[in-house]
Amino acid sequence: MNQGIQLNSRILNRLLLILIAVLVLGVLFSSKIIVDRLKGQSNTLVSLKAQGQALSEEQTYLAKAKAEIKQYSSLQQITESIVPQDKDQAATVREIVNLAKANNITLSAITFPSSSLGNSPTAITLSQLTPVKGIPGVYTLPIQVDGGQGNNAVSYSSFYSFLTSLEQNRRTSLVTGLNIQPLPNGYVTFSLTINEYVKP
Repeated sequence: MNQGIQLNSRILNRLLLILIAVLVLGVLFSSKIIVDRLKGQSNTLVSLKAQGQALSEEQTYLAKAKAEIKQYSSLQQITESIVPQDKDQAATVREIVNLAKANNITLSAITFPSSSLGNSPTAITLSQLTPVKGIPGVYTLPIQVDGGQGNNAVSYSSFYSFLTSLEQNRRTSLVTGLNIQPLPNGYVTFSLTINEYVKP
């Protein structure tokens, strides 16, 4: 009877040891599964956080771009109102002649660059024009203006007023070349190059 009890207690001890080992292994295995899942969720969370931050930055850039478009949209209208949309040479000549007349100057010649009409499909709108560096879609048309030749010499003050008028005109706003021949009594003859800005 004593042996039976000892045998039963040994078996019970072994069973309990096996059960404890199985429980420990189960705890370790489930811990590993939980840790792996937590790592996966952590990686997903980090990825989602990075995506959220990228989206937030894109929204910031988009809002900034919209604000800049709104802020500078008036510049487009100003550019269109200041820079002529065509290279109407007749209108340009008329304006230069009117400015000269207003300043008591007789012009002897207004010369435009040679034309390349017919050389390419874009030649009609871009003939004689040179692109302005850094300002897409804006071109210059150089014009040479001669005056004061022969008996039509002009006073320096009239010439200065004429130059000022040219630079304030929306078609002829930049004088790029100037050649003045002084004459006796404060009179001059001149040849100048003006750039007309065009945004066709």
